[in-house]
Order: sequence, then structure tokens, then C-alpha cells
Amino acid sequence: MGQSNYQGALQKPIGSGFNAASTSTEVIKGIDLTGKTVIVTGGYAGIGLETAKTLTSAGATVIVPARNTEKAQQSLEGIPNVELETMDLMNPASIDQFAEKFLASGRPLHLLINNAGIMWAPLQRDSRGYETHFSTNHLGHFQLTARLWGALVKASGARVVNVSSWGHHFSNIVFDDPNFENREYDSQGLAAYGQSKTANILFALELDNRGRDFGVRSYSLHPGSIVETELGRLLSNEDLQKLGVFDADNNVVYDPSKGLKTIPQGASTTIFAATSTLLSNIGGVYCENAEVAELDLGNIDDPESRMHGVSKIEGVMPYALEEKTAKRLWTLSEELTGVKFENIISK
Repeated sequence: MGQSNYQGALQKPIGSGFNAASTSTEVIKGIDLTGKTVIVTGGYAGIGLETAKTLTSAGATVIVPARNTEKAQQSLEGIPNVELETMDLMNPASIDQFAEKFLASGRPLHLLINNAGIMWAPLQRDSRGYETHFSTNHLGHFQLTARLWGALVKASGARVVNVSSWGHHFSNIVFDDPNFENREYDSQGLAAYGQSKTANILFALELDNRGRDFGVRSYSLHPGSIVETELGRLLSNEDLQKLGVFDADNNVVYDPSKGLKTIPQGASTTIFAATSTLLSNIGGVYCENAEVAELDLGNIDDPESRMHGVSKIEGVMPYALEEKTAKRLWTLSEELTGVKFENIISK
């Protein structure tokens, strides 16, 4: 029951009362998550860490799966109601082991925040030969969500939140060559990153369509350009200056109106998508600035040039909300991972 967001049918602001400068603390105010169980991938650094802190402050128990558990332990020290587990999104066996352990606990899963990701990485491949942006940012989260599906249904009102990016403007899904076996890979991997972020949106769109009859809703979002996360660790200061996130003296530039946010501002949209009661009856939407975003109907022939000297970055591309593309990506993801959702209705 309910309307889907195919072709952006629901893609318009809903009057959240928040804006680009809103913080995660402001968005969570008045929300009680006592008794709720949450998983946040990448929940030990940057936006993920802020997300974990904010959700625990509202009473939730947050489980953080991490590849580097030693580093994660240091970051999470002193935060109450946090459980640390081991998982590597590029290792299918690791994902299965993490999911099996959680399912064995018998707990329902109220929120799954697919937050972890990589950006600006050189061409690399996982053990299956899959390009690492696509493998980490999308396929790993697809497999994780599928394996945890029973626990999400058990919650009787779960949400899955995919942290995407305005960077989805850089590329649609290239179905003929998703793993860059026969096409050029640009020096900063922007096309690969863009494709993976488009996949995050399409996955949320299709998951919501298939999952809402089971009480599972799904959302995607752009957090903003937050240089203090580790996503920019492979870039030089000169690169960051060109992007407009560093000034001439290599100081971080903050301007929420242009998407240049602090970490608490960046986490606000994740918290909005995960908890806002305004989203109770709609799903599959792409959010930004703690609000449902508008469609980007402009003619963007060269999104990379628009990114440099940061202009006002907002909106979701229509191709990221196409029904046929979403269904095709779902099928491709099942084929590449060898994983299917159990008992989910194929629509």
C-alpha cells in the first residue's frame, strides 16, 4: 500500500522546519529511541560517529561494525550503549558472519544506517574483481541489508537509510560496464564514486517499494560537503582548495548555504531520515538539509566543473529515481553478490 517515489513522484519538500545549518542535536530533539536497536556502518568516524553519538543520546543501542576495530574502539570510547563488531564491506564472508551473529541474538533491527563509504580512490578491485567504490558503497550494503532483512521485518516499523551524495550527479549506472573493465577510469575516480552514489539512491527507492508492505521504509540522502571526514584523505591541499572547501591558507571553509558543513550539520540529514515522523507515510525519497530534496531538472552537462569552486549544490537527478533503472540495478546486485532478500515480494 502507499505511493512509490518512482520518477520522483514524492520528491518535494515537506516542511520539516530545518535547514542547511541545522545540526543533528536539533533534529533529534524530542525523539525517544529507548529500546531501539540500530546498526551504523562506518559509525566510528566522521558523520557516522556523529550519527552514532546522536542516536545513543536519544536512548538507542547502536551497533558499529568496523574493519579496523582497534581504531573504532578508540573513537567510540566513553559513548554509552555502543557495541563494536567486526565487518569488512568488501569481504562477503565478513558481512555474512556479522549478520549471522546479529540474527542469532534474536533482536529486531529498528534502524540500519548504511553510512560507510569511500571516495576519490584510485582504480582498485575486491577479491571478486569488482571496482571498489561500487563494491564498498553499494554491493556491500546491498548484501548486508539482505542478510539482515528478517530482523528489519521483525521490528514492525524499521527504516533503512543510505548515505548517498550529490556526487551521484557524476554518473548514472553504466550497466554495460559497472566495474570499469572496458572504460576509462578518471584520475580521481569521480565517475566510479558517482555511479556508486546513484546506486545508493536507486537501492533505497526499490527497497522502499518492495519493503513497505513489511513495515520497512527506506531513504537516501546527501549529507553535504564535510572535509573533516576521512573521505578527502587522498586529496592534496591544492585539490581541496580547488573544490572550495579549503581557503588559500588551507583553513576549512564553512558555509552551509553552499553545502560546506560541520560534522554535526552533515549528520543532521541522516538523523532526519532515520527518525522524523514527517516521513512516516512516505519513503524512497532522497533528502538533503534535513528535508526532502527537489528534483534537479537543470541541464548539467559537466557536473565536475560545477563542483569546482563550490556553487550551491543541491537536488537529485531524475535518473536516480527511474523505476526501470532501480529494478535493473536490484537484479544486477543480486547477480553480482549472489544474495537475494528472503520472502520479499518482487514487484
